[in-house]
Amino acid sequence: MKEKSKLQTRKLLDKGRRSLLRGIFSRTTVIAILLILQVLFLMSAFSWFQQYQSYFRAVEIILEIFAVLYLVNSEMDALSRITWLLLIMITPLLGVLFLIYTKLDWGYRGLKARLSDLTTLSQPYLPENTIVVNELKKEHSTTYNLVKYFRRTRDGFPVYTGTKVTYFPSGEAKFAELKKQLLQAKKYIFLEYFIIDEGLMWGEILAILEQKVNEGVEVRVMYDGMIEFSTLSFDYTKRLATLGIKAKAFSSISPFISTYYNYRDHRKIVVIDGEVAFTGGVNLADEYINHIERFGHWKDTAIMLEGKAVDVFTILFLQMWSITDQNPDFQAYLGQHQKPIETDGYIIPYGDSPLDTDKIGENVYIDILNHAHDYVHIMTPYLILNSELEHAIRFAAERGVEVIIIMPGIPDKPVPYALAKTYYEPLIKAGVKIYEYTPGFVHAKVFVSDQIKAVVGTINLDYRSLYHHFECATYLYKASAISHIERDFQETLAKSQQVTLESLKKESLSTKITGHLVKTIAPLL
Repeated sequence: MKEKSKLQTRKLLDKGRRSLLRGIFSRTTVIAILLILQVLFLMSAFSWFQQYQSYFRAVEIILEIFAVLYLVNSEMDALSRITWLLLIMITPLLGVLFLIYTKLDWGYRGLKARLSDLTTLSQPYLPENTIVVNELKKEHSTTYNLVKYFRRTRDGFPVYTGTKVTYFPSGEAKFAELKKQLLQAKKYIFLEYFIIDEGLMWGEILAILEQKVNEGVEVRVMYDGMIEFSTLSFDYTKRLATLGIKAKAFSSISPFISTYYNYRDHRKIVVIDGEVAFTGGVNLADEYINHIERFGHWKDTAIMLEGKAVDVFTILFLQMWSITDQNPDFQAYLGQHQKPIETDGYIIPYGDSPLDTDKIGENVYIDILNHAHDYVHIMTPYLILNSELEHAIRFAAERGVEVIIIMPGIPDKPVPYALAKTYYEPLIKAGVKIYEYTPGFVHAKVFVSDQIKAVVGTINLDYRSLYHHFECATYLYKASAISHIERDFQETLAKSQQVTLESLKKESLSTKITGHLVKTIAPLL
């Protein structure tokens, strides 16, 4: 028995040593070391420059003046400008150089140009249906004005009818339907996700994908390159290739500092044969279906589209896939839409890119808030608001609209959670009702208003999601699924506890201090 115990101990030690060596000599470690060395080099260069600061003081002052003038006249929101001005005030030269560095955006110019070209190429495949638009115009609906806004954006997203919408109030419900739909694929399967993590959920989906490849179905998988540091190995695309699956990591991390890394692919898209599409908050990891518990019960949502509106998600996927590939044949992958689908409201799927000037995600949310009559109900995991969005939420409540926001009861990140708390008091005083989901974490990104409008997608109420990530969502108007979304909201609300001004006073001092300190750099989070 002792010998057996010693052998087991030796095996564990050997395994530990191998893991340690893999960690030390892994690509992650090498990249981290090279990044640290670059940061140290920049700091050393700055220190060297400081020695001769007296000689260059006039240049420094001129740079500061130009930086302040730029910020005052820029299109940034007020809080972003304040953040930059504070940074320049505290460390003038370093702040100005950092501002120049971020605005030059070294490392992404090629990406921006390529995506712009792909957007132009895809325009003919997103035609405007004048009959549908005129129907909305006759209704004198504010959604008609929103449709005109969508057509003015760089991507020109159209409004659709002839599309069926199914709403899923949980990751488990989406997972069950997704497997059914994947098994029915005949031509191709496209998957684009922010997070893929090995486990039960991805394992079952991967098994289906492998089966479909053997049946002759084309399968493409795309995920954000940041997860190569956390959930997947750096060679995962090659591993999928051995199964016959085409795979790509968007913006993989390399040992060179670039603002490119600020732009993450936060989308969750599945397209099957151009006829069925999924989106929403649910990633491909076990916590999203509550197979494992991370932050209590995980509350999430998703929707499935069947019909004409799926074309938008097909094109969004092909645009992202083709950034590092040849121009796609958009027409070859668009659905035939021969299956008759009874019109169920008006559907506008859309994407949001950090590489253009269209703040689509934010503008859609503000439009809903500004035109609400009775209520706006919101589920979001984060609440880091700029001045425009905060004003829209407060003003809606102040003019008598019932605005309710459901936030996590158990946060996944303590700092953004503390920051969110700093917005609670002014919102509550304006009449906004804030609840926290007692069983756990809310990851849903949902707006629903007046029983006739809703948005389900990937867009959080924070700076990163609204300004720095590639996102997507679906706007619904007069669709039957909206009543299901509202019912789910009410069921979630019943499991949540209201935040009051009195309960805010009981928050820990560390949470209050953290929130107010971090608020000065909120746009960077």
